[in-house]
Amino acid sequence: MGKKLSVVVPTFNEAGNVAELAGQIAKALQNIDYNIWFIDDSDDNTPEVLKELCEKDPHCRYHHREGEAQTGLATAVIEGFEMADGDFLACMDADLQHPPAILRPMYAAMLSGADMCIPSRLIKGGSDGGLNFVRKFVSGTARWMGKAALSSLRNISDPTSGLFMFRKEILEGAELDPIGWKIMVEVLAMCQYRLIVEIPYEFHDRNSGESKISRKVTLQYIEQLKNLRTRGKRHDSVIVTRWSPEFTKNMIEKYCPEEKETE
Repeated sequence: MGKKLSVVVPTFNEAGNVAELAGQIAKALQNIDYNIWFIDDSDDNTPEVLKELCEKDPHCRYHHREGEAQTGLATAVIEGFEMADGDFLACMDADLQHPPAILRPMYAAMLSGADMCIPSRLIKGGSDGGLNFVRKFVSGTARWMGKAALSSLRNISDPTSGLFMFRKEILEGAELDPIGWKIMVEVLAMCQYRLIVEIPYEFHDRNSGESKISRKVTLQYIEQLKNLRTRGKRHDSVIVTRWSPEFTKNMIEKYCPEEKETE
């Protein structure tokens, strides 16, 4: 298709998910030039699983980090962005709560001219996957806090997600210094961009492993918002457009149609 995509996936003890994730990404990105960069902070056998996966799958790369000062999802993603060689960069979780099939419409949005594509659970056609009341409350509170603190988040329907894609050049000159987990919040606050496309997606249950949400993560998010209130850039002229499910399908057909099966 002419534009290469690098999918950056931070991992922490996700041995049971990485091979399935790579397989689903391969299916989603048929006929698209792509690679996957696993940035790993695991203390279990995930590095061994990743090594074996990368030996078998030429689309996969991995980097295992060591040392307490280097750990953390957001800094792992930043390292992945620096290492990745794609024209477009994507970030997604390893636990399959972000369905890999969404990468294709995200890629179509980028080819249509977007600087950034953000899938949303909260627009027409989206779903939170039946989260329980507690998780909905936590997620909703995080979104409210982010929008209250940072003007760059206010027009984004689902700004605290970890699923997004963007043109690599928007990182130029951005002084990313993330705290904790909310890497997209950092990118939205610190990078320069003109057009954001939101597309609907359905959030899924974890495939394997345990959730990493904790009190520490919550406190880090609050600290990040305080930090970005002074560092963040203004984004007064940004355009945010939301695609319907029907329009999304049309744009896939226009920019990156899937191969039709032949008998």
